[in-house]
Amino acid sequence: MTTEQTTAANGFAYTLTRTLNAPAVAVWQAWTTPEQYTQWAGAAAGSVEMDVRPGGVWKATMVTPDGGQFPLTGSYLEVAEHRRLVTGMDVPGKPEPAAMTMELDEQDDHHTRIVLSQTCDTAEERDMAEQGSTMLLDSLTTFLAAG
Repeated sequence: MTTEQTTAANGFAYTLTRTLNAPAVAVWQAWTTPEQYTQWAGAAAGSVEMDVRPGGVWKATMVTPDGGQFPLTGSYLEVAEHRRLVTGMDVPGKPEPAAMTMELDEQDDHHTRIVLSQTCDTAEERDMAEQGSTMLLDSLTTFLAAG
């Protein structure tokens, strides 16, 4: 896995890249199907709702390692099935959602390159978002390996 941190003209960005041992369709389904997402992303059972289409909304209650729970909501800004998903996350006090881009590039029948990227307003926000995205990729990798 490679990680890049850059400072964009309008904020702080990170990019995470990993090659997964799964076809793009399996990666897409894991990321966009509530039942599968719940299994690997640390969401509370029954809390995930996804309307995966441009303008569609999503919500999930995430569970922290110490058992705490926090609700997340947002919308889908761009959807290109099996290739690209731009997800907006509602942030209290901010007029625009925080957008994270996931891009999939199928390398062959059993390997897909996933790239997650996001631009944040501060270095602290970027570091927290990058840490969360790294944890998501770690969990997704484990989930897909389990078959």
